[in-house]
Amino acid sequence: MAQGKRLICASADLVEAGKGFRFRVDHKGREAEAFAVRFGGRVFGYINECGHIPVRLDWLPGEFFDDSKLYLICSVHGALYAPETGRCLGGRCQGKGLAVLAVDEADGQVFLVKENTHG
Repeated sequence: MAQGKRLICASADLVEAGKGFRFRVDHKGREAEAFAVRFGGRVFGYINECGHIPVRLDWLPGEFFDDSKLYLICSVHGALYAPETGRCLGGRCQGKGLAVLAVDEADGQVFLVKENTHG
């Protein structure tokens, strides 16, 4: 494993626009739940909190996509987010996107690039 990276899951655990993989990180000095999903053939990572208020996004454990499989959706408010950027696309997020985590995929594994995020 490369220095400064932490293993999240195997690449095979993330199916295109399918179930996400949840894990925990240090975020802004506190332990927080996070998740990784695959969309457009790439892996993206976010803190598992709606941009509106800090509630979990997934409507069932690991279920982050809406019915169309095109957007991430907040289980409480129905706010929609772009899976490739975390940007708020509509709903009660009112322009507040998801907190992005740096992730990398190599050799059949998905890694968190840095543990302590500040953004």
